[in-house]
Amino acid sequence: MVSEEQKRVLDPEQDAAALKALTHPLRIRLLGMLRQDGPATASELAVRTGESSASTSYHLRVLAKYAFVAEAEHRDGRERRWRSVHSVTSWSNTAMEASAGSRAWVSFAHRRQVEHLAESLVRHEADIAEGRLGQEWVEPSGIGDLMPRLTPESLTELWEVLDRKVEELTTRDAGDPRAAQVLLLAAGLPLAPRVPGAEPDASASAGAQAEDA
Repeated sequence: MVSEEQKRVLDPEQDAAALKALTHPLRIRLLGMLRQDGPATASELAVRTGESSASTSYHLRVLAKYAFVAEAEHRDGRERRWRSVHSVTSWSNTAMEASAGSRAWVSFAHRRQVEHLAESLVRHEADIAEGRLGQEWVEPSGIGDLMPRLTPESLTELWEVLDRKVEELTTRDAGDPRAAQVLLLAAGLPLAPRVPGAEPDASASAGAQAEDA
């Protein structure tokens, strides 16, 4: 589990300007890169994103204005390096329901997380195929889409159990040189029953989970 010091908890009233700043797709991407891969310069991030260094530099300064990133230790004096201030951005769903703007931001953030999953799947498959990850990672890797029936209390409990287990395993593996960064993107999205005769549900899946997930 991420410590409270490593979390940036957003408040829809106090952080309205910060929320607006995070609606820019490139800023979200830059922040994610700094969190995932560590400190970098605007030029390095420009190469990785296909943007100009002027553009990445501008958006990094905006992120710094709202305390999402800060200057990191420089390797030399030629160009500043940037680091993420926090490991995680979090919020209260209930608090975010207070206004249309904050609800829209949560929707945007969720969709960016799904995009991150798709991008990470491509990266994972390439890392396996090109030997950057060993074959020992093939079996435990996977994606599931189980659809259990749960009460609100049970879904809350499930999140709490998951958080505790992630903290336990992260602590256990902290000193193991075989440990690798793992994207664990979980979703708990209750769905209301479909009305008979309504339009077909294009989002329906088989509800299957890969055996190795």
